Amino acid sequence: MEKVDAVVVGAGVVGLAIAARLSCKLSNVLIIDKHQGFGEETSSRNSEVVHAGIYYPEQSLKANLCFEGKLALYEFCQKRTIPFKPLGKLIVAQNADQQAYLADLQLRARNNGVEDLMWQSHRDLHRFSSELKASAGLLSPSTGIIDSHSYMQSLLAEAESNGASFAANTQFRWAEPTDKGFNLSLDIDGDVMSLQSSYLINSAGLYSTDVAQNIDGVGNGCIPELHWCKGHYFSYSGKSPFSRLVYPVPETNITGLGIHATVDMGGQLKFGPDTQYISRSTIPDYSIDSNLKPKFLEAIRRYFPGIDANKLQPSYSGIRPKLQGPKDSFEDFRIDGSKVHGIEGLINLFGIESPGLTASLAIAKHVEALLAEEK
Repeated sequence: MEKVDAVVVGAGVVGLAIAARLSCKLSNVLIIDKHQGFGEETSSRNSEVVHAGIYYPEQSLKANLCFEGKLALYEFCQKRTIPFKPLGKLIVAQNADQQAYLADLQLRARNNGVEDLMWQSHRDLHRFSSELKASAGLLSPSTGIIDSHSYMQSLLAEAESNGASFAANTQFRWAEPTDKGFNLSLDIDGDVMSLQSSYLINSAGLYSTDVAQNIDGVGNGCIPELHWCKGHYFSYSGKSPFSRLVYPVPETNITGLGIHATVDMGGQLKFGPDTQYISRSTIPDYSIDSNLKPKFLEAIRRYFPGIDANKLQPSYSGIRPKLQGPKDSFEDFRIDGSKVHGIEGLINLFGIESPGLTASLAIAKHVEALLAEEK
């Protein structure tokens, strides 16, 4: 039976970051993914925003790992010439109640270590763009965008340069803990393969709970309920009226940050995502219903009243693996080591949605630390 040091299930941005970090100390890391390439699910279907760590409760994993990850990510990109732009983000209010929310948000951000937020008056915002409608705002200068595909390519290249291997079209079947680690069964294009691994990292994103259910010894009490939340994006043709990202104040009855304006590395303006909980399935549905356009226009016109409806077109969609249900309050990342499930050498990652891209390098460091505690 073939032996490896670690198996990472899932070649999204977080799985690749974990593999790159572990491969610095482990000589034989195997990354598997059921798709033909890396990053084909949540990691390639998002806003590509580098978040500052503003919104999350103090001392939560999302807050700590986002703040640490942002610094590490910008440094990583600079050293490896990965395209990124720290454009900055405006969070805009429309009334006194929303301005009060921004004041509370500024305090929460400061408690999370984000001390560079700057208050923007109505005059400041009008100077920024005459197309922007808002009574006040917060400027987050350290928020930016990144070429996520180039970033994932770089992570995989780094892992492979350290001796790691990537196996595409490879389905995780089951794993059994042993006194030496794990016996695993994999399906590679219909052929079953068995191997041994000292460590097992479940970073399967949308299918992380399915993988956990097929690891012997992981009780149902250690596997949370995972919700699929679909987000749609619309693109906007023509020159963008905004040189920064623009986010509305989040509404109290939605589970995301609202339909915001961002741009990609090529300068394409886009709006999204919305939040639509969907049923879990074997094949994710990434279609976009054109009937969503009126809902998008209504949300966008609150801060961009002059939007030309004819220039707004459906673009793409993504699905987030959320632990937070449609009526739930905040749910943090779950990064479970043996203290949770009792199995040494196993790390289960659940609910790694936004800010997972920003936090990816910090998550990898956290996983490495959890494994080191077990030695």
